[in-house]
Amino acid sequence: MLPFYILSFIATVEAELLLGSCSFDQSTCSYTSDPAFLSWNLDPIGHFITVDMQTQETLGKAVLLGPDVDQQDWSCFRMVYQITGNASLQVQKRTDGDSFDHVLWITQSPSESWLIASIDLQNATEPFQVIIESQLRKGSSVSIFEIKISDKYCIECDFEEPQCGYRNENNKYLTWLMGKAEDTTPDDKTGWYMYVDSTDTKSFQDVAKLVSPMTTVPMSGCLSFIYQQHHSGDHLFSLFSRDQAGQYQELWRADLPENNHLDWNPEARVWIPVQVDLKAPYPIELVFEVAFNSPHGGFVVLDDITFSPDFCNADTEPTFDPSVANCNFESGFCQYTQTLTGDPLWRKVSIRPNIYSVGDHTTGAGSFLLANSRLNLQSGYVSRLFGPPLPRNQKYCLKFFYFLRGIRGADQVLAVYLYYIDGTKEKIWTQNEKIRNIWIEAELSIQSQKNAQMVFISTCKNVWSCGSVGLDDIKVSSGDCLALASSPSIPSQCNFEAGFCGYSQDKADTGDWILARGPTPTSYTGPRGDHTTGVGHYLHIEASLMLPGNKARLLSSSLRGSREPQCLQFYYHMYGSGTGQLSVYLHTGQDNEDKLLWHRYGEQGVSWFRASITYQYDQQHQIVFEAMRGASVRSDIAIDDVVFERGPCRESVDDNISLLSPSGNDINDIQ
Repeated sequence: MLPFYILSFIATVEAELLLGSCSFDQSTCSYTSDPAFLSWNLDPIGHFITVDMQTQETLGKAVLLGPDVDQQDWSCFRMVYQITGNASLQVQKRTDGDSFDHVLWITQSPSESWLIASIDLQNATEPFQVIIESQLRKGSSVSIFEIKISDKYCIECDFEEPQCGYRNENNKYLTWLMGKAEDTTPDDKTGWYMYVDSTDTKSFQDVAKLVSPMTTVPMSGCLSFIYQQHHSGDHLFSLFSRDQAGQYQELWRADLPENNHLDWNPEARVWIPVQVDLKAPYPIELVFEVAFNSPHGGFVVLDDITFSPDFCNADTEPTFDPSVANCNFESGFCQYTQTLTGDPLWRKVSIRPNIYSVGDHTTGAGSFLLANSRLNLQSGYVSRLFGPPLPRNQKYCLKFFYFLRGIRGADQVLAVYLYYIDGTKEKIWTQNEKIRNIWIEAELSIQSQKNAQMVFISTCKNVWSCGSVGLDDIKVSSGDCLALASSPSIPSQCNFEAGFCGYSQDKADTGDWILARGPTPTSYTGPRGDHTTGVGHYLHIEASLMLPGNKARLLSSSLRGSREPQCLQFYYHMYGSGTGQLSVYLHTGQDNEDKLLWHRYGEQGVSWFRASITYQYDQQHQIVFEAMRGASVRSDIAIDDVVFERGPCRESVDDNISLLSPSGNDINDIQ
């Protein structure tokens, strides 16, 4: 733990702060420990709040409850913290009507010093509560020195509060330093600024980098700052954005010497204003970089970094929304088109639930696209599906699902290309998996320096070397796929890839839910793969390990009640001639019997089917998945991709929707 005289440097200047801010100097302000977990304790000497685990062998949990915040404008949550040992710390947002808290930020990295976390809080339309949660193991501790919530963007900084979350990087000799002068701000106020001086240079082309906090939510608008420079011809001053994958993009560079007539000197302190259009649809950092050619390269001064949600230039095109490329083909082809030049077409098809053919990926009984079908199979077959244009210089994550059908070979019968406006094209993905009759997820990152059009191409070189190809659930989002995968997990969603997600077995039942991957051991029952990716994990009951009528019950974690409707959505698989029953219950702990929300009995087909349940209950409760073994071993039942959402389920003809009133009475049950 850092001594207090160092901590005092971190929080010296008090700005106008919003409700939820706390210095933990004499009290915990409006923050309280949740009595159901470990207690946070105030250290009156060090002026911080802390929790530790010294005795327990098992995992401990501590929850700090913040005040209700009614902040409708954009604000920045900044926290000074330290972790020692094996522990984690996360900041959550709790809103009335949600059964789960929304994770805003999480870290598991221990440190020997105090660190600063900066989290942007988007415009809120209703009050919320800040929740700070820590998971600890024996010998670990978590401490919080200060929390500040201010009405600004986290990338903004006037350096009156030292560094505002900005940090130096990579060079221990050449760094940005804080300075103070009598008239550094445009309105002639005294204040602090950041500067870097070439006299600290140790080698040719030394570089100093000042890095902003990482943005945590999408944002676009006008970035402004002011700077001064001396000997501008002997150094290079630039501004970059850097994403989570470490890729740089230059946003601005100081004028060349022949264009820069505002060289600063001690007698004439001239501040040069800069405005730069910034588009950050995914997390980025700002990097202010100065490269010196020699120890006589002068210096650069930086101050007053601000941001506005309006672009600097009225002619700047709005940030592209990649969701226009999303399509599940339930209502047509969305923004996708095909050429009418005589090429065989992708056909929209739907398959009724059955025990022979797999239905679509979206619901199990909806629509998808099919190419190379037996109706038009021919040598030299090429089907092209053109997506909407993608603007250049942005990163996209493309996800889609495909399946292969038929007994013929299936080598590289599906590919994805980028078509460019100059007539060139580039293959960016090709199918290599040969697993048949399972929806397989494909995922790839896309970035191009030219405007491009995404094209799905299915080929059949001859009638003996290809089978049918299905395509469904295309989704395009901003950012790199690997970076998106490392984002904080969503507590209200579980795909069982990382285990049971807090679900637990009922010890009083007569069977167990088993985490599995691939087909179940018994033939002619159970799924061939999971619903999430086709090659991932799911939960199922193994009928060969149970007796007829045995039940396996899976309990969710305790959920907060709400006066608003909640939507529970999940996928289930019930294939096998002896399949029993799958039921979903509401467990309140107040009645002798659980309330039935939904059920299915008997064999449903070889597909994963989507079920949607709208229910409402205003007290703490649990959701129970109960699977009953049928008459024979061909009775495996599986579930996957469980999601809770606020509000009623969006009805679809392919969904199975049940409604439950607060009193627990069924008001609608579509079987």
